Amino acid sequence: MTRPPRHDPRPRSVSRLEPAVPETLYTVDRANRTLPYVRRIAEDLVRDYARWRARVRAIEVAGAAARTPLPMETQRRLQRETQELAADIQTSLGELAAIGVECKSLDEGLIDFPALIDGAPAYLCWKVGETSVDWWHRRDAGFGGRQPLDGAVVTAIPGDLA
Repeated sequence: MTRPPRHDPRPRSVSRLEPAVPETLYTVDRANRTLPYVRRIAEDLVRDYARWRARVRAIEVAGAAARTPLPMETQRRLQRETQELAADIQTSLGELAAIGVECKSLDEGLIDFPALIDGAPAYLCWKVGETSVDWWHRRDAGFGGRQPLDGAVVTAIPGDLA
């Protein structure tokens, strides 16, 4: 089994990008107002991650094919492109972290907005291709626990259920 390159942009490294400020809580209205900005970043993430994975695969295939190795110039180019894409991905993840939003899947552009729903910590949930933030899930439920917002009380301040 091969290991990912050193510049692995996958979300597990996001923790060092999280702001050292109190968690930002989103209402549905605020999440939807932020969506044009978030959508652009999420679409870039999905595109760049697919490109990054393709370059990583090319490097792995070249490494496994000892009989026909890639020319050194091609190897260097692929490594440079992989590192540049990883840096772009980290920058995009940092932009989301700066506004308190989390990317949960680089493959799908799955985005979570921290919120209080029915008085409990939860996430408003959106992914690339959806027109608005219309879903939510408990923090421990993940994407599989997505539910429509119908009837859910979303607040930005703990204890404010009005």
